[in-house]
Amino acid sequence: MTNDYRFEFRPYQRRFLRSLTTNHGNWNIREGIILRLNDESGKVGWGEIAPISWFGSETLEQALDFCRQLPREITDEIIFSIPDELPACQFGFESAWEWGSEFFSMPNAPCPIPHAQSFSGLLPAGKAALNQWETLWQKGYRTFKWKIGVDAIAHELKIFELLIHTLPAFTKLRLDANGGLSYEEANLWLWTCDNLKANEELPLEIEFIEQPLPVEQFQGMLELSMNYETVIALDESVATLGQLAACHQQGWRGIFVIKPGIVGSPSRLRKFCQQHKIDAVFSSVFETAIARQAALQLAAELSQNNRAVGFGIDHFFEQEDTWLQSLWNNL
Repeated sequence: MTNDYRFEFRPYQRRFLRSLTTNHGNWNIREGIILRLNDESGKVGWGEIAPISWFGSETLEQALDFCRQLPREITDEIIFSIPDELPACQFGFESAWEWGSEFFSMPNAPCPIPHAQSFSGLLPAGKAALNQWETLWQKGYRTFKWKIGVDAIAHELKIFELLIHTLPAFTKLRLDANGGLSYEEANLWLWTCDNLKANEELPLEIEFIEQPLPVEQFQGMLELSMNYETVIALDESVATLGQLAACHQQGWRGIFVIKPGIVGSPSRLRKFCQQHKIDAVFSSVFETAIARQAALQLAAELSQNNRAVGFGIDHFFEQEDTWLQSLWNNL
C-alpha cells in the first residue's frame, strides 16, 4: 500500500559565529532546506537537506530544483526512488518519512543524544585551538578534532607540539587534513605521531589522522595505513554510499567517517553497516537539530567501537531553538 504525504519545504541560511577554515577554504554561511511531510492521519515528519557540494554531495541549487519540481502530494515510491546523485535529498526525505513513522517512537530505541563525553569537539584551525579547547573541556568534551593542512606544515607541527602538551591527560585528539596533505607531508605527520607515541609518555591519545590525502589517492592512503601505527580514517573518500562501498571493496578496513547528512539513504546505510560491521565514526555536516536527531539515531544504532561522534559543533552557531521555532511556524 502506498501512502500519500503533503509536502512542504523552506530554504534556510545560518551564519557561522566564526569562519570555519579547512583545506577546502573558508565557510561563512550554512545553507540548507527544511522539509515537512504530513500524512492523512495527521502525523508530521521533519527532514533536512544539508548538502556540501565540495565534499561530494549535490549542490544546494540542485536540491532546490528537485524540491521545486515535486508535486504537493508525494508518495513512498517517490521518496525511495530519489537518485543517488542527490544523496543529501535521499537523507532528508527518508529522515522525514521515518520521523513521521513509528521509527522514532519505539520505546526501546537507544537514546540518540549521548553525553558530551561521547562527542568530539571541533577546534578552530591554527593557534586559536590552544585557547578554545579549555572552553570545550569545561563543557564535558574529552575528544577533540583539530584541522591540519591549512597552513605551512612546519608552522602546524609547532602548534601541534604545544597542543599535545597543553591538553589534559586522557584526552583523545583527532587530526583532520581534509585531503590537504601531499604524500610526503602525510608521511611526516604519521611519523611524528608514531615517534611521539614511541619516545614520550604522552598524556593523551592521538586517535587518528583523518583523510590525509585527496580522494583520488586512495592507494596512497592504503599504503600509509600499513606503514604506520597511527590510524588513518577516510572521510571525503567515503562521502556517499557509493564511495563507501567502493573503498570497502578495494580493501579498506580502517575507520570510515560517515556524515549521515550527505551519505545518502539511511535504510541502505543501515544495511551496509550491519552487513560489513565497519569501524565507523559518525560526523556532522553542520546541520540543524532536525537532521542532527536523525543522524544521531543512526550513530546510536550503527556505531561498533564506541567512538565519540563528531557532532561537537554547537559553538560555531548561535543557539538555534528560537530560530528553528520561527522557521517551523512560518512553514
